[in-house]
Amino acid sequence: MITIPRFALALSLAGCSFAHADIIGVKASLDYWKYSADWTQTQLSPALDDDYALPFSVSVEHPVPFLPNAKIKHTNLQAESEQSVAGVKTHQLDLDYSDFILYYEILDNIVAADVGIGAKLIEGDLKSNLFQTQEVSETLPMLYAEAAVKLPFTGLSAKAEVNYAKNSDNEVRDAQAEIKYNFIDAILVDVGLKAGYRILDIKLNQDSNQETQLEFKGPYLGLEAHF
Repeated sequence: MITIPRFALALSLAGCSFAHADIIGVKASLDYWKYSADWTQTQLSPALDDDYALPFSVSVEHPVPFLPNAKIKHTNLQAESEQSVAGVKTHQLDLDYSDFILYYEILDNIVAADVGIGAKLIEGDLKSNLFQTQEVSETLPMLYAEAAVKLPFTGLSAKAEVNYAKNSDNEVRDAQAEIKYNFIDAILVDVGLKAGYRILDIKLNQDSNQETQLEFKGPYLGLEAHF
């Protein structure tokens, strides 16, 4: 038997859920990123084969004043050297690269702009000369900015996104630009196809004798949905 307080609570939760459906927006995207990778270290600069990643992002936006929106981005970065010994690649890298961002919409019209702060997490390992392994586990504070412009009545838009992260030993620059066409533009959901180019620079152990520089750059295709 449902008591009055429990019944009232159920109605309140249902009302909140209905309200949230009206005021909370969710964006999700998935890309196919084909990149070339460069790895430079002290007395080391192996030639790496091209590779690919499947970056994804999810953001949640709301109209509550002073409360920031939230975004998560993730990419798994992998690359191997062209050179191998007995069928084993002499150099390999495998990094999980994640951004956790809090941001504000300062413009939201034909021209849109977001600014925010966050934390960048890099974890994984770099294997060189078959037997040497450098473990990577870093968290860096970051700045985030995004700007976009829409062409009314066409479904076309363009966007640029940059973030910069740094601590005492490490530095990361990440930038991408894209164009998008919304082929579904409905009341409940928008879905778009996008194409762009991304450049990612990572410097580890900055100003030390073992500085490692990684660069990933190349074009990408993706899908983005806005609920």
